[in-house]
Amino acid sequence: MSILPIRVLGDPVLREETKPVDTFTPELQQLIDDMFETMHAAHGVGLAAPQVGRSERLAVLDVHGARYVLINPEIVERESSIKWEEGCLSIPDMYGDVTRAGRVVVEALDRDGKPFTVEGTELLGVCLQHEIDHLHGKLFIDYLSMLKRQKLLAEWEEEKPKYPGLIRIVVPGEDDGDDDSREDEKL
Repeated sequence: MSILPIRVLGDPVLREETKPVDTFTPELQQLIDDMFETMHAAHGVGLAAPQVGRSERLAVLDVHGARYVLINPEIVERESSIKWEEGCLSIPDMYGDVTRAGRVVVEALDRDGKPFTVEGTELLGVCLQHEIDHLHGKLFIDYLSMLKRQKLLAEWEEEKPKYPGLIRIVVPGEDDGDDDSREDEKL
Protein backbone atom coordinates (compact mmCIF):
# COMPACT_ATOMS: atom_id res chain seq x y z
CA MET A 1 0.00 0.00 0.00
CA SER A 2 1.03 3.57 -0.46
CA ILE A 3 -0.06 7.01 0.60
CA LEU A 4 -1.37 9.06 -2.29
CA PRO A 5 -1.00 12.81 -2.74
CA ILE A 6 -4.24 14.63 -1.88
CA ARG A 7 -5.49 17.27 -4.31
CA VAL A 8 -6.46 20.55 -2.68
CA LEU A 9 -8.97 23.29 -3.44
CA GLY A 10 -8.20 24.84 -6.80
CA ASP A 11 -7.34 21.56 -8.54
CA PRO A 12 -9.92 21.13 -11.33
CA VAL A 13 -10.30 17.39 -10.62
CA LEU A 14 -12.24 18.28 -7.46
CA ARG A 15 -14.97 19.90 -9.58
CA GLU A 16 -15.37 17.11 -12.15
CA GLU A 17 -18.10 14.49 -12.36
CA THR A 18 -16.71 11.00 -11.78
CA LYS A 19 -17.27 7.98 -14.01
CA PRO A 20 -19.17 4.90 -12.82
CA VAL A 21 -17.02 1.85 -12.09
CA ASP A 22 -17.92 -1.13 -14.26
CA THR A 23 -14.91 -3.42 -13.86
CA PHE A 24 -13.41 -4.70 -10.63
CA THR A 25 -9.71 -5.12 -11.29
CA PRO A 26 -6.69 -5.73 -9.06
CA GLU A 27 -5.77 -2.09 -9.77
CA LEU A 28 -9.11 -0.97 -8.32
CA GLN A 29 -8.49 -3.08 -5.21
CA GLN A 30 -5.06 -1.45 -4.84
CA LEU A 31 -6.59 2.01 -5.22
CA ILE A 32 -9.12 1.21 -2.47
CA ASP A 33 -6.35 0.04 -0.12
CA ASP A 34 -4.21 3.09 -0.93
CA MET A 35 -7.17 5.41 -0.31
CA PHE A 36 -7.79 3.88 3.13
CA GLU A 37 -4.11 4.25 3.98
CA THR A 38 -4.06 7.86 2.75
CA MET A 39 -7.24 8.74 4.65
CA HIS A 40 -5.92 7.27 7.90
CA ALA A 41 -2.52 8.97 7.52
CA ALA A 42 -4.32 12.30 7.01
CA HIS A 43 -6.53 11.68 10.09
CA GLY A 44 -9.74 11.69 8.05
CA VAL A 45 -12.94 9.67 8.14
CA GLY A 46 -13.72 9.79 4.42
CA LEU A 47 -11.92 10.13 1.11
CA ALA A 48 -13.26 10.23 -2.44
CA ALA A 49 -11.36 9.28 -5.59
CA PRO A 50 -11.19 12.86 -6.99
CA GLN A 51 -9.32 13.89 -3.84
CA VAL A 52 -6.45 11.65 -4.98
CA GLY A 53 -6.73 12.75 -8.61
CA ARG A 54 -8.85 9.85 -9.83
CA SER A 55 -12.06 9.82 -11.87
CA GLU A 56 -13.65 6.61 -10.54
CA ARG A 57 -16.99 6.91 -8.71
CA LEU A 58 -15.45 5.56 -5.51
CA ALA A 59 -15.19 6.68 -1.89
CA VAL A 60 -13.94 5.09 1.33
CA LEU A 61 -15.12 5.85 4.87
CA ASP A 62 -14.08 4.78 8.33
CA VAL A 63 -16.56 6.12 10.84
CA HIS A 64 -16.21 4.98 14.46
CA GLY A 65 -14.36 1.84 13.31
CA ALA A 66 -16.91 0.83 10.65
CA ARG A 67 -15.23 0.77 7.24
CA TYR A 68 -17.15 1.29 4.01
CA VAL A 69 -16.17 1.08 0.37
CA LEU A 70 -18.73 2.92 -1.74
CA ILE A 71 -18.63 2.24 -5.46
CA ASN A 72 -21.22 4.02 -7.64
CA PRO A 73 -23.14 5.20 -4.54
CA GLU A 74 -26.55 6.83 -4.77
CA ILE A 75 -28.61 8.45 -2.05
CA VAL A 76 -32.05 6.87 -2.31
CA GLU A 77 -33.69 8.39 0.78
CA ARG A 78 -33.25 11.66 2.69
CA GLU A 79 -35.16 12.95 5.65
CA SER A 80 -35.00 15.69 8.29
CA SER A 81 -31.97 17.95 8.61
CA ILE A 82 -28.85 18.35 10.67
CA LYS A 83 -26.27 21.13 10.96
CA TRP A 84 -22.69 19.86 11.26
CA GLU A 85 -19.31 21.56 11.27
CA GLU A 86 -17.46 20.03 8.35
CA GLY A 87 -13.88 20.04 7.23
CA CYS A 88 -12.25 18.42 4.24
CA LEU A 89 -8.92 16.74 3.60
CA SER A 90 -8.76 18.78 0.37
CA ILE A 91 -9.22 22.09 2.22
CA PRO A 92 -6.93 21.61 5.23
CA ASP A 93 -7.68 23.55 8.42
CA MET A 94 -10.85 25.15 7.02
CA TYR A 95 -14.27 24.43 8.55
CA GLY A 96 -17.85 25.51 8.08
CA ASP A 97 -21.32 24.69 9.36
CA VAL A 98 -23.29 22.78 6.73
CA THR A 99 -26.95 21.79 6.84
CA ARG A 100 -27.59 18.37 5.34
CA ALA A 101 -30.19 15.62 5.53
CA GLY A 102 -30.35 14.22 9.07
CA ARG A 103 -30.80 10.67 7.78
CA VAL A 104 -29.81 9.17 4.44
CA VAL A 105 -30.03 5.75 2.86
CA VAL A 106 -27.34 4.96 0.31
CA GLU A 107 -27.17 2.12 -2.19
CA ALA A 108 -23.74 1.22 -3.52
CA LEU A 109 -21.48 -1.61 -4.57
CA ASP A 110 -18.79 -2.92 -2.22
CA ARG A 111 -15.19 -3.60 -3.21
CA ASP A 112 -16.23 -6.93 -4.77
CA GLY A 113 -19.08 -5.44 -6.79
CA LYS A 114 -21.82 -6.72 -4.49
CA PRO A 115 -24.73 -4.34 -3.89
CA PHE A 116 -25.43 -3.16 -0.35
CA THR A 117 -27.42 -0.50 1.46
CA VAL A 118 -26.25 1.66 4.34
CA GLU A 119 -28.31 4.01 6.49
CA GLY A 120 -26.54 6.94 8.08
CA THR A 121 -27.36 9.57 10.68
CA GLU A 122 -25.13 12.07 12.47
CA LEU A 123 -21.44 11.66 11.51
CA LEU A 124 -22.01 8.67 9.20
CA GLY A 125 -24.87 10.44 7.43
CA VAL A 126 -22.85 13.63 7.01
CA CYS A 127 -19.82 11.68 5.81
CA LEU A 128 -21.87 9.72 3.24
CA GLN A 129 -23.31 12.94 1.83
CA HIS A 130 -19.95 14.75 1.86
CA GLU A 131 -18.13 11.98 -0.02
CA ILE A 132 -20.93 11.43 -2.53
CA ASP A 133 -20.87 15.17 -3.22
CA HIS A 134 -17.16 14.84 -4.05
CA LEU A 135 -18.07 12.26 -6.70
CA HIS A 136 -20.22 14.91 -8.39
CA GLY A 137 -17.73 17.79 -8.16
CA LYS A 138 -19.35 19.44 -5.16
CA LEU A 139 -17.54 20.64 -2.02
CA PHE A 140 -18.83 21.50 1.45
CA ILE A 141 -18.03 25.16 0.83
CA ASP A 142 -20.78 25.21 -1.81
CA TYR A 143 -23.33 24.97 1.02
CA LEU A 144 -22.02 28.01 2.89
CA SER A 145 -23.61 31.44 2.60
CA MET A 146 -21.90 33.72 0.10
CA LEU A 147 -20.33 35.76 2.92
CA LYS A 148 -18.98 32.70 4.79
CA ARG A 149 -17.73 31.13 1.54
CA GLN A 150 -15.93 34.35 0.56
CA LYS A 151 -14.32 34.55 4.01
CA LEU A 152 -13.16 30.93 3.84
CA LEU A 153 -11.83 31.38 0.29
CA ALA A 154 -9.90 34.49 1.37
CA GLU A 155 -8.34 32.49 4.22
CA TRP A 156 -7.59 29.66 1.78
CA GLU A 157 -5.72 32.05 -0.54
CA GLU A 158 -3.28 32.63 2.34
CA GLU A 159 -2.92 28.87 3.00
CA LYS A 160 -2.72 27.71 -0.63
CA PRO A 161 1.00 28.48 -1.09
CA LYS A 162 1.72 25.67 1.42
CA TYR A 163 0.55 23.23 -1.27
CA PRO A 164 2.68 23.68 -4.40
CA GLY A 165 0.97 22.29 -7.47
CA LEU A 166 -2.26 22.09 -5.42
CA ILE A 167 -0.98 18.85 -3.88
CA ARG A 168 -0.99 17.93 -0.19
CA ILE A 169 1.66 15.38 0.76
CA VAL A 170 0.70 13.42 3.86
CA VAL A 171 3.47 11.88 5.93
CA PRO A 172 2.36 9.04 8.24
CA GLY A 173 2.75 9.83 11.91
CA GLU A 174 3.48 13.49 11.24
CA ASP A 175 1.30 15.88 13.22
CA ASP A 176 -0.44 18.08 10.69
CA GLY A 177 -1.12 20.75 13.28
CA ASP A 178 -4.88 20.22 13.28
CA ASP A 179 -6.88 20.42 16.47
CA ASP A 180 -7.50 16.79 17.50
CA SER A 181 -10.99 17.67 18.73
CA ARG A 182 -11.96 18.13 15.08
CA GLU A 183 -10.32 14.91 13.91
CA ASP A 184 -13.63 13.09 13.35
CA GLU A 185 -14.88 15.85 11.08
CA LYS A 186 -12.23 15.80 8.38
CA LEU A 187 -13.85 14.28 5.36
